[in-house]
Amino acid sequence: MKQYQHPTPDQITLTGLLHALSDPVRLNYVQCLARELRECPCGAIPTPVAKSTMSHHLRVLREAGIVRIRTEGTQSLTSLRLHEVEAKFPGVLKAVLKAADEEGPIGQESSKPVL
Repeated sequence: MKQYQHPTPDQITLTGLLHALSDPVRLNYVQCLARELRECPCGAIPTPVAKSTMSHHLRVLREAGIVRIRTEGTQSLTSLRLHEVEAKFPGVLKAVLKAADEEGPIGQESSKPVL
């Protein structure tokens, strides 16, 4: 069973957070996790990239401190570290997710609440 290393809240940086959210695939993944508000298997959220590429994106999100990945049996479960990020940078993650949700895919407006 693989154990993942996660940064402590004091190791999370604003530049790391914003860099991780600057990629559309990662941003979409975080938006989906925010809507679920629970742990999800890593493969449960559809993505337009290969599994190996998604592994890279998940590593970037994990190392930035945005997601927590834990292993249960043969499954890796991903959850959003919303409370930890919110405590370090109040309002930043919610603002980014809200702006991305309002922008929608390729300029389309969306009325779905994010958080």
